[in-house]
Amino acid sequence: MTIAEIRELKTEELHAELDRLRRHLFDLRSQAVTEKLEDPAQLTKAKRDIARVFTVLRERGETNVEAQQYHLEAIATHKAGG
Repeated sequence: MTIAEIRELKTEELHAELDRLRRHLFDLRSQAVTEKLEDPAQLTKAKRDIARVFTVLRERGETNVEAQQYHLEAIATHKAGG
């Protein structure tokens, strides 16, 4: 994903994309541990995409991005459980 594509997204979409990328990175790390990861460069690409999203969020003046992510995650977990 290029920085131009990321900048076109709305702030809410950026938070959702950040969540998706983090889950993807977790999956890639799991594959790396179990030796099923075919392309180790995918780890680097995923980390860079996450950094790009953080950069755009900070350019837009978003603060406490981590706290917002945890809050959105808690809401999604609560809705799924109840």
